[in-house]
Amino acid sequence: MLDTPLAQFKSLRVEFQTKDGPVAGVKDVSFDVNPGETVCIVGESGSGKSVSSLSLMRLVEFGGGAIAKGELLFDRGGAAPEDLSKKSTAAMRGIRGNEIGMIFQEPMTALNPVFTVGRQLTEGLRLHKGLSQKDADARALDLLKQVRIPEPERRMEQYPHELSGGMRQRVVIAMALACEPRLLIADEPTTALDVTIQAEILALMNRLKRETGTAVMFITHDMAVVAQMADRVVVMFRGNKVEEGPVEQIFENPQHPYTKALLAAVPKLGEMRGKAAPEPMKLLGKELKNDAPVPGTDQPLLKVRNLTTRFPVLGGFFRRKVANVHAVEDISFTVNKGQTLSLVGESGCGKSTAGRSILRLVEPLSGQIDLDGVDVMALKPEGLRRARADMQMIFQDPFASLNPQMQLVDQVAEPMKNFAGYSADDIRAKCEMLFDRVELPRSFMRRFPHELSGGQRQRIAIARALALNPKLIVADEAVSALDVSVQAQVLNLMLELQAELGLSYLFISHDMAVVERVSHQVGVMYLGRIVELGPRAAVFENPQHPYTRALMKAVPIADPRRRTSESDLQFKPIPSPIHPVGHEPAKTEFEEVSPGHFVLTSDSGY
Repeated sequence: MLDTPLAQFKSLRVEFQTKDGPVAGVKDVSFDVNPGETVCIVGESGSGKSVSSLSLMRLVEFGGGAIAKGELLFDRGGAAPEDLSKKSTAAMRGIRGNEIGMIFQEPMTALNPVFTVGRQLTEGLRLHKGLSQKDADARALDLLKQVRIPEPERRMEQYPHELSGGMRQRVVIAMALACEPRLLIADEPTTALDVTIQAEILALMNRLKRETGTAVMFITHDMAVVAQMADRVVVMFRGNKVEEGPVEQIFENPQHPYTKALLAAVPKLGEMRGKAAPEPMKLLGKELKNDAPVPGTDQPLLKVRNLTTRFPVLGGFFRRKVANVHAVEDISFTVNKGQTLSLVGESGCGKSTAGRSILRLVEPLSGQIDLDGVDVMALKPEGLRRARADMQMIFQDPFASLNPQMQLVDQVAEPMKNFAGYSADDIRAKCEMLFDRVELPRSFMRRFPHELSGGQRQRIAIARALALNPKLIVADEAVSALDVSVQAQVLNLMLELQAELGLSYLFISHDMAVVERVSHQVGVMYLGRIVELGPRAAVFENPQHPYTRALMKAVPIADPRRRTSESDLQFKPIPSPIHPVGHEPAKTEFEEVSPGHFVLTSDSGY
């Protein structure tokens, strides 16, 4: 590594103007990033880690922030480093995307909904590198292949809303890598990705670093990712840097109490070995109110048999059906009362579609869904509306699922207003009880969604789902975008409610450590099918299907001395789930390898 740091943060202070006066997002932070080095900045939401990175790009000014003091030195290859905090807007335009690339956390807001993926990928190449349209297209195609997007030629013509969350994030990563920047700022780039894609993206970024000498500033709250990626770690807490050091030192000998608490709160794969029922997670600097496991019952609540959901692909001049997307293909499982069944798999495997099909938010093609003796598939619209009181959903993105124009109390009360039988006093009392239940102060009842953090918004979504005392809750990636500390609080809340109210959960997730912590039963999905299904201990401690084993291997370990190398990740390219009209897939056949533990024997495509 060279002597001169590529980027230097010197006594940085960033302030935001509010009604109550200026608030410091970053108070007095100094650290360096050297060429070819990965510096991970960790901390929970609100600690100032994203604000620091946005300051270097001078993007913080577009979010109402101002650099109050400090220097942001960047080595552009000249005689001396230049202070970016003094640069004009025009000069910054030539640096952003060209010399400093940025991968944003939320891919849908980072992409322009009205332009195709191809156009957005080639824009920076034509602007900064002066490439012709043909050369830019060829480079864009190559980038999409690098980030392992299936059918890249087709994706170039598509719009962001036509891609899954994982695919959108890969497009954003490809855009950031397009101009081969000298510094890559990655703000929570793998939060919304599955373990397999995450492992490959991390390996891709490591390879890029080796081949081009690109420095990486990696912002994350996932300590396992830090162990996999970092050379040095900067720990932030409430706008201050509280600890900095080499990655081994931070993990093996943390000095600051906050760093110790952060490492203790990380859920680790394998922690639940030998335990029969889900147990609460450790909290950051707090005592657990209830740490008893949740046993549940053996009585079935939800029985799903041979559920199949397909989406038509329209084409040609008359927009006729030319093919089908086989999103969910012949899946069967049972969820018991007071228990949790988790569906895991990569994005695009059909797990969210399966959850939505069970609630009939998406109409299944065929199959049987029995919820506590009610045949959900046979219900007419009015009957289905009444049945919805028993089955509720917590969506992945709480900001998108909440109404930005309604106060929180009205959003939690809305389900009760829609179903008769509640007086105004009942509704008010129930709302207050629900806010207490999800541990939000009653003063929040008059707030709007934008005034809350991600974790608080997710709690409102849980409160709303509980309003009608449902029997089943489908939690679709309910904690995937939350920090370690908030994730633990939300999961413990869900386990507590399960123990008290006897709730059943269909828990959809790609985080294997979280699934191990909260599940009674686990189903592993691949390309629309369940390839392995059984009790949690059986699936995690004795995985039989090659895809389940590959998933387990891809989970990053929170130990910098046990890093996964790129050669360990031998994932096969995911085949397309699109088949011509009339295509009949192979029949689903399972082998019972131990009591209740089933493995797919017919061809799953893996």
